[in-house]
Amino acid sequence: MMLNTPSFSTSIIATSVLLFSLNVNALTTDKTPSMETLLTSNCIADSVISAAELSDTRDNGPFSVAKKHVPRQLANGFGGGTIHYPTDASGCGLLGAIAVIPGYVSYESSIKWWGPRLASWGFVVITINTNSIYDNPDSRAAQLNAALDHIINDSTVGAQIDSNRLGAIGWSMGGGGALRLATERPSIRAIIPQTPYHEKSYGDMDTPALFISCQNDRIAANKNYGNVFYNNASGPKMKIEIKNGSHFCPSYRFNEILLSKPGIAWMHRYINNDTRFDKFLCGKEDYSSSPRISAYDHKNCL
Repeated sequence: MMLNTPSFSTSIIATSVLLFSLNVNALTTDKTPSMETLLTSNCIADSVISAAELSDTRDNGPFSVAKKHVPRQLANGFGGGTIHYPTDASGCGLLGAIAVIPGYVSYESSIKWWGPRLASWGFVVITINTNSIYDNPDSRAAQLNAALDHIINDSTVGAQIDSNRLGAIGWSMGGGGALRLATERPSIRAIIPQTPYHEKSYGDMDTPALFISCQNDRIAANKNYGNVFYNNASGPKMKIEIKNGSHFCPSYRFNEILLSKPGIAWMHRYINNDTRFDKFLCGKEDYSSSPRISAYDHKNCL
């Protein structure tokens, strides 16, 4: 399970240089659903919860979205970032909140697409930079934690957030950070580890997790990392492997249309207990039928 760190660094730095040279700018919970949760669910019309709507891009969900910059110098415990939040959800009760973190030698831009996409579906989302692009997975877990604390206490969005309904998304070493955080903060109700990397044990992970992997990942090979983490996860879990994808397949909006539907549905199902999204998850949706999916699995969910 151990990955040679210098090799990991060399591989991912080389791939990052190539990527940027191409000008890429491009819980299960035993708690009874709260009234806030029910209000949030009722705020989204049944007719909007469709495959087409969930598979759209950017901020084209049922809510309008605004953003707020968090300068590095004002961020305590992480490297600054952007808060994305719905502007017309005042009648929806308190909202779930999600923090999203990039991978090794990568920046907020690589995972920022999740921000407006999830915010337009009724979440408060912070996408962040790390203190250092070289930070290890456990440091990234601490930074996800700090970012969630930041938005819970933020003067603009804090009053909108239910601090007991949180989620995390991470790519690469950020995915390892999301796995670690899920073992440490009970209010984390759902995570999405994307091509996750972690070089040591992070404990028993039973938080509902949607694993995103890439078939041709040469940096954090599925057989050594993503598949092992998925098999070891003891809670509700689902795995989607993108056909012919490299380690970068979930980043920079490369597969936003493909990943939006399961990602949004997973977060609504497990952060908000909204069972209307069940039809897009686990045994109720056969993602293996897509020509763009090379492997699909699910266990213990729904």
